[in-house]
Amino acid sequence: MFIPATAIRFLKDVTFEMTFMDGKVIRYDMARMFSKYPQLQRLRSDRKLFESGRLDHAGYGVVWDDELDFSASSVYENGDVVAEVETTLNQRIGVFLMRTREAAGLTQAELAKRTHIDQGDISRIERGQGNPTIKKIAILFAALGKRISFGAD
Repeated sequence: MFIPATAIRFLKDVTFEMTFMDGKVIRYDMARMFSKYPQLQRLRSDRKLFESGRLDHAGYGVVWDDELDFSASSVYENGDVVAEVETTLNQRIGVFLMRTREAAGLTQAELAKRTHIDQGDISRIERGQGNPTIKKIAILFAALGKRISFGAD
């Protein structure tokens, strides 16, 4: 499952911390990839290049130049969780929707067909960028066999 990255912070040597939409802050040392991808060693020899890295527009990974990039999913799966930060309600809904949809074995397009909600809207909700109504949230989760409820507390 892919959880988009929302921020990156460069640390010493070739280590960075990437923050993800689910609130996890994951530290990753790029040196562990040098034997598999020798071209990444440029990041160690050129500090300015290393610090010039940026997240791509959808949070799929960090990009340094046309030849150097690294996937956020590799960081998420293989890095070390060092902290958790507060996330917005829209981000929490998005992550929960994405995980629930994937657990059900559905694509966004299939969920869109079941709910008559535009696939682009589902994508924005899953990225935490949508501002869905409670009704739309209820429709999406009902199609996934989940009920949204609020306790009496």
